[in-house]
Amino acid sequence: MRKASEHGDSVDGARSVRTGSGGRRTKSTAKAVAGSGEDAPREKRASSAPRRRAPPAAALTAEEMLRRALGAETPRSRALWARRGLSLRGPLDRTTQAMLLRQLYLAYFETRRFERAAEVADQVLALGVLSDVAHQDAARAKQALGDIDGAVGHLRLAARTGPASRRAFHWWTLGSVYHLARRYDEAIGALTRAARWGTRDKPLYQGHLAVVQCESGRTVEGLGALIDRLSEVPAGQGYGRFVLGQMAYFDRRWDEAKKYLEAFVQRSTSGRAAVAIALGGEIEAARQTLAALPKR
Repeated sequence: MRKASEHGDSVDGARSVRTGSGGRRTKSTAKAVAGSGEDAPREKRASSAPRRRAPPAAALTAEEMLRRALGAETPRSRALWARRGLSLRGPLDRTTQAMLLRQLYLAYFETRRFERAAEVADQVLALGVLSDVAHQDAARAKQALGDIDGAVGHLRLAARTGPASRRAFHWWTLGSVYHLARRYDEAIGALTRAARWGTRDKPLYQGHLAVVQCESGRTVEGLGALIDRLSEVPAGQGYGRFVLGQMAYFDRRWDEAKKYLEAFVQRSTSGRAAVAIALGGEIEAARQTLAALPKR
């Protein structure tokens, strides 16, 4: 399923460094001034410039802690800043709270703690903010747990409650879940809706629909035209390479299939952990297709 560093602060959090306001007292040696027999005046006591203190965690706002969670380089650091933001006293803006919870969700997901990730997604849903995104997150965790029907339920709610501009994406994600579960008739139904609602990414949805139809044993006319159309639009990058590679395989364009699928696997496994986990089913399917290519 599509989906998803969050990285390098100290995992111990922000630290306040105690510094003195002055340096060590030093004496200067009296120097003879050239051309006179008098001692030069002693140097004034040196004083070091005051060092800036790192703001204590308690002084940071929820928004600043969210910013640090977004820029964290490890799941642990991401979770630390998200929890600190959520633990602040006083009222917390619901949108900020939802975004902090989502960073905590991602930290759990990246460390494969899928049950905890699903629980946090439910907390976001209870806030009523960005509900369709929270349904997507919950579906991702459910799918990782092997609960396909649970994932399907969340994605149907995402398609029903999300704005029209994201409806095609939600139907497409649902179709992807059905596809990986080999529930082809249901996948075809969802992807047909995605293609109907799609605008800019329509070639991706149409191509994915064609892949599922081919896998289910149906004959698809015009695969070459679908490949050419998808390869010429931005949607043909990223996840689109998986669809292009599968279409090329069914169209017996072996070299293109190899090129697209290898690029998809390399990109999906060399970035953030959350991406590799979320696309685990597609990565495995791509590797199986690569292994099935005729040996040359």
